Amino acid sequence: MSDSSHAPEAPRPPGRPQVAPRFPGGPQPDPAGSHHERRIRSFQPRRSRVTTSQGDALRRLWPKWGLDIDGLRTLDLAELFAAEDGKPSELPVVLEIGFGMGEATAQMAGDDPDTGILAVDVHTPGQGNLLGLAERNGLSNVRVANGDAIILLREMLPPASLDGLRVYFPDPWPKARHHKRRLIQPEFLTLAAPSLKPGAILHCATDWEEYAEQMLEVLTEHPEFENTQADGGYAPRPDFRPLTRFEGQGLDKGHVVHDLLFRKVAAERDRGTVAAERD
Repeated sequence: MSDSSHAPEAPRPPGRPQVAPRFPGGPQPDPAGSHHERRIRSFQPRRSRVTTSQGDALRRLWPKWGLDIDGLRTLDLAELFAAEDGKPSELPVVLEIGFGMGEATAQMAGDDPDTGILAVDVHTPGQGNLLGLAERNGLSNVRVANGDAIILLREMLPPASLDGLRVYFPDPWPKARHHKRRLIQPEFLTLAAPSLKPGAILHCATDWEEYAEQMLEVLTEHPEFENTQADGGYAPRPDFRPLTRFEGQGLDKGHVVHDLLFRKVAAERDRGTVAAERD
């Protein structure tokens, strides 16, 4: 019998080809690579045309305000949002998943400079546009993350590090066979809950009626969240969420936009502290 330890090593199957970044020093095409298991994704990367100004913003500002979601480290949010002089930030941080072209995100950041916004998307033009808006408007409280928000929540965010989570107009995946791709599912809520501080607000908005009904159902049934509305229904659009161009187009077509505001339930030992803070 031959000794397999001396047998020549079989050639390894080739891995996925490495894709060169379009913007050296900017967002990577596949930041997590093969570090994490494959799964059904709730998003589709969109690599549409990047304008000259967006590309310039990606090249110059990504090293300063950008973050690739590689799943290989735990983030220090105080360090991520540190001031120009390197002083750690004390800003509360809200995670926004999916920001499109970033206009609403920039407006919210400008209206509330005392809150840090960690904005995640895979749309390269939108990443560049938001970075450009942040620079032009002097918004030092915005950070742009590139990649899969699931990996960010599961691998990179410390427990109880977020003061809020925003998911505005996620892909509704309207075909029944694609509903499993929708982001707001019980599994996602269970994954997100540990990163949220007790009392943190999860704010969802959609103009897709059937998806809104699903969101309300799964949020209401999840033990780690409670509806902020006494009647257990949808919330009025809060003043801090801007009316976006996309939303305006939907309203013009007769779409109804639903906001859902749910609070992260405190652990039993923390409820007294949270109640005292509210008082």
